[in-house]
Amino acid sequence: MRFDELGLDEKILEAISYMGYEKASEIQELTIPAILAGKDILACAQTGTGKTAAFMLPILDHLSIEENHDLSTLIIVPTRELAIQINQQIQGFSYFLNINSVTVYGGRDGSDWDAESKALTKGTNIIVATPGKLISHLNLGYVKFDKIKHLVLDEADRMLDIGFYDDILRILSYVPDDRQTLMFSATMPQKIRDLAAKILKNPVEFSTAISKPAEGVLQAAYVVYENQKIPVISSLITNKPDLDSILVFSSTKRKVLDIVKSLKKAGNSVEGISSDLEQKEREDVLMRFRSRRTRILVATDVLSRGIDIKDINLIINFDVPGSAEDYVHRVGRTARADKTGIAISLINEHDMDKFDRIEKLIEQEVLKIPVPSELGDGPVYKVRPPRKGGRSQGKRKFSSGGRPQRGNSNPA
Repeated sequence: MRFDELGLDEKILEAISYMGYEKASEIQELTIPAILAGKDILACAQTGTGKTAAFMLPILDHLSIEENHDLSTLIIVPTRELAIQINQQIQGFSYFLNINSVTVYGGRDGSDWDAESKALTKGTNIIVATPGKLISHLNLGYVKFDKIKHLVLDEADRMLDIGFYDDILRILSYVPDDRQTLMFSATMPQKIRDLAAKILKNPVEFSTAISKPAEGVLQAAYVVYENQKIPVISSLITNKPDLDSILVFSSTKRKVLDIVKSLKKAGNSVEGISSDLEQKEREDVLMRFRSRRTRILVATDVLSRGIDIKDINLIINFDVPGSAEDYVHRVGRTARADKTGIAISLINEHDMDKFDRIEKLIEQEVLKIPVPSELGDGPVYKVRPPRKGGRSQGKRKFSSGGRPQRGNSNPA
């Protein structure tokens, strides 16, 4: 369905056109009419499917026909990166409208506090905020949310994983009961349904492709020993100029530093990003990566959600993520908006059971590729059988020194 078939304001359609969008994604096509009709929404869709536009376009449509300029929309998100991304998209979608938005999040210097306070009390239509920083303002008593009409919880599952459940309920105690509430989540565990039951009124539910990577992602894995990981990455990216945007995920900040050091020593254009950096430093690193001045970005899971960088060619999971859902979010950084991309995971002998859980979640066995012969043999891929009494699946063995199961031995 085209956006001009959804009944949106002409000025919004003009902005969408300038941004290069014509056809609505599945989640947008499903939710926009219901949000325009004023319904509460509980929506589940994988990352990279256009959830921000799904809730922002109909909200902007409502605001475009209202005469007042009060603070009427509150969007709560788990991370500062997601807050920044959503605010950038709001500015694009509302380019031809007299609508303003402000972000509220931690990690900035004190000068931002005054700007946030002013926005919360005197002058903006939309606030995009992380829970902790917003509560810091609420604690001082000057924030008035009595005119909030639209409340959005984006990446709701991530917020609960981080531990924001009580903070969310406290923020909602400041918001009028007579409001439209929209919950968007990439997964739908029971705790999300429990929260939805508390805060939504007769919601309409939508779900698309729960917890599965986009179809355009070519997934593969190398079974390696830890000391083979950097050489495998080098074999993937050396003499591959078409791979000009590579994102490497690591499990710890310490490893980020080690990976950056090793890849830089080999002559690669690489930078690292983690929560150790100040916000301005993080934004500068991301800007260089977006503009292709930095070819390789190494990051912890702080970036697996809430970052919108177009045309990332290759995602590398240096470590298998601890959560199967986090794998989906990492991989979702490539092949966004119907594009294609490659996602490679490096599985050591300690991470095989974790990767097996990932394959069960995505209902797909990921191609295992042998380590390049010059690096020696890797470990045998072997998953422990289920506990006694469970459903037997047997052992899956794959020696990374043997022949690949199928396909090209180097998808990158």
